Parts: sequence; structure tokens; C-alpha cells
Amino acid sequence: MPRHDNVYELPRDLPVPADDGGCAHLPGLALPAVALASTAGRLVDLAGLPGRTVVYLYPRTGRPDQESPRGWNEIPGARGCTPQSCAFRDHHAELTALGARVFGLSTQDTEYQREAVERLHLPFELLSDDRLRFAQALRLPTFEVEGMTLIKRLTLIVDGGRIAKVFYPVFPPDRNAGDVVAWLSAHPGP
Repeated sequence: MPRHDNVYELPRDLPVPADDGGCAHLPGLALPAVALASTAGRLVDLAGLPGRTVVYLYPRTGRPDQESPRGWNEIPGARGCTPQSCAFRDHHAELTALGARVFGLSTQDTEYQREAVERLHLPFELLSDDRLRFAQALRLPTFEVEGMTLIKRLTLIVDGGRIAKVFYPVFPPDRNAGDVVAWLSAHPGP
């Protein structure tokens, strides 16, 4: 059954998320060693990756044939995962030229994420934290809706396993990739 809205566009009247301090503790932290399932069929431990990594964390991608959870558009920062993923797709060449690898990360299972990778033609892997091990180890901000615990939208710039920069809150989500490109351009990697 088709949705009543367009999953690829952001409504104009979305509530803006406030900075609740939920990520203030993150800059400078070493990532925890947590193996996350990837849409490429492998396990990825972000803590062990050399060089620069961009990880955008998002609540959940929607599908054109499924309605969003009730009240989704009214939750500050919830809506926009598909436009954010498309923006990282569209900026992927710039990000890699700046020396960064890119991952998306959510609490959705890998099978659900594979559908998004295929439908959106993402040139990077999505990682599943469906057991919230990564989120809990870093004490990431979360929220609950319809029995799901979801990660609030944020983006990490990681240098050799250590968090160098946090974008939080992220709004509007479709501009986040451009903001990351600007930051990376002004802050060359180690």
C-alpha cells in the first residue's frame, strides 16, 4: 500500500530538534570495539578502521510502500533518513576525495537496510546496530516509538578509531552531507 507522503522529500513544517546535550561527551572518545553487520555481508568494527571515517547515524529509513510510525513527523529530528542517505550518496565522491570512507548506521536489521541500499543506489554500506550494543557503549541519545528504540540523528567524524567531530543535532538532514564535506575540507585528516 503506498504512503500518503513522499519519503524522498522533507515536509516544510518539521519541528527542529534542540541540542539536549546528548552527544556532549563524545568528542575525543575512542570508539568501542563492536562488530556490526554490514549490508555487504561482512562484519565491520569501526574502532579498528585506520584513517578517517564518516558515520551518519539515523533513526530508520522508510519505504515508499509503508507508512511511517504514527506521529513520526512530529518527533523533532525523526523525519529525513532517506533524504539524508541520498545526500551522502550524492556527496560520496567528494567525501572519498577528502580521504573519508562513509557508513550509515541504524538499529534496523541488515535485511531491511539492504532494501534501502538497493532502492537508493547507495555506494556505501549501511551498518546494523539492531541490538544497540554500539549505541549503548557510546551512550548515544535514543528515543522510542511504537516499541522501537531508535538512535537520534547524529554524524561522527572518526580518525583512527577516535571521535574527532560530532554533528548533533542534525537538521535539516538533507544538508548534513554538505556540512560534513565543508568540515572535512577545513580540517584535513591526520
